[in-house]
Amino acid sequence: MNIKKILNPVDGSDHSMRSTQNTIELAKLLDARIILLHCHARFPIVLAEPYFQQAIDEINKSSEALVQPFLELLQQGDVAFDIRILEGAPGNKIPEVARIEKIDLIVMGSRGVTDFTGLLLGSVAHQVLHKAECPVFITK
Repeated sequence: MNIKKILNPVDGSDHSMRSTQNTIELAKLLDARIILLHCHARFPIVLAEPYFQQAIDEINKSSEALVQPFLELLQQGDVAFDIRILEGAPGNKIPEVARIEKIDLIVMGSRGVTDFTGLLLGSVAHQVLHKAECPVFITK
């Protein structure tokens, strides 16, 4: 298996921070490029101007703040990477991005920010496992 592009979806959780650390190590071993992905909530469609633009600006600002620690980690890791910030449900967007970007491997945390006690695998990770066309590496 030739792994040259790794998709690393993040949501700001400790699980996603650890998955990024693991992704960096894998990328170094495999000489692969990382695509860091964050999916934010959908933009509201019922707001009129200027509130609509304010909502978009707030969502974008919050997404950029969430991604910042991951960006710093990737820069310190000295690996090749790109960042994608997209609107939509991560369970659907992650497999879609993997297909479009021709990703060789998805590395993601087992649970996200909701981290329901007792769940063995988060709902997003579960959806990605079933929808992705490439291998998925779930980290703890």
